[in-house]
Amino acid sequence: MTELTISTHVVGDGDDAITYDIQGYLDRVTTERPALFLFGAPMDASGFRQLAEQFPDRAVVTYDPRGAGRNPTGTADITTEQHVDDIHRVIAALGTGPVDAFGTSGGAVNLLAAASAHPQDYRLIVAHEPPSAPLLGDGDEVLAIVDDMKCCYAAQGQGAAMARFIALVMFSGPVPAGYLERPAPDPAMFGLPVEDDGSRTDPLFRNMPAIISHRMDVDALRALGDRLTLAAGTESGETIAARAARAIAAAIGTPAADFPSHHTGFQDQPGHPGDPVAFGARLHELVDRP
Repeated sequence: MTELTISTHVVGDGDDAITYDIQGYLDRVTTERPALFLFGAPMDASGFRQLAEQFPDRAVVTYDPRGAGRNPTGTADITTEQHVDDIHRVIAALGTGPVDAFGTSGGAVNLLAAASAHPQDYRLIVAHEPPSAPLLGDGDEVLAIVDDMKCCYAAQGQGAAMARFIALVMFSGPVPAGYLERPAPDPAMFGLPVEDDGSRTDPLFRNMPAIISHRMDVDALRALGDRLTLAAGTESGETIAARAARAIAAAIGTPAADFPSHHTGFQDQPGHPGDPVAFGARLHELVDRP
């Protein structure tokens, strides 16, 4: 196999500096084969290496979202509007015109917001499991849990808050009204630190509540027509992100596409196997069309 060439770039400066990588060569981009932009939030570019390898025939762009990876850190909350501007700036810096984009998790929420604001930036859009609560029947309960999680993060730190986060994202089906009356999960059960180290720079919690509370512009998404695909993993069941993908798809009047594996099925990790080859093949089906 030919070794893939990867170059690293930065757009902006100071707190607005965003680091991104290009696999392959932008001078090979065409209208029919635009650059393919793969991203999540807060997952950084390193999380998409296995998926990017499935597209040796494309110029693939990955990036570190604001506050994550190689970008400046901080403690202030990050807004969806900031992510939208960051994504727009990266696409503009490529200088190749509209891209095909795959966003997953928080990245899918940000992609949907970006495509609503800047539809001219995209040829095709695939939003995989965006955890947006407002269109869910239990959305108010989910947002109350997120508010509790933020309070826990401020008072007790990353370990205690992350245990609550894992319990929520693993929960199957609508969350009941009495969810917060349950005993808080023990961080040690998930191999998380019990002690608070005092830091408050975790990008996951800096992105809350913005990502989960983001209310979709349904009319703008509907106007994208068949350029937009909502997607959920076949193994994701009734978890929040998968339910949200289906709810958004239903709101705009289109079926959600099935993808292999689970929420992070584009990675194959020790103890949490995915299927990046099958995942990549499914993504090829959607973005290789004219």
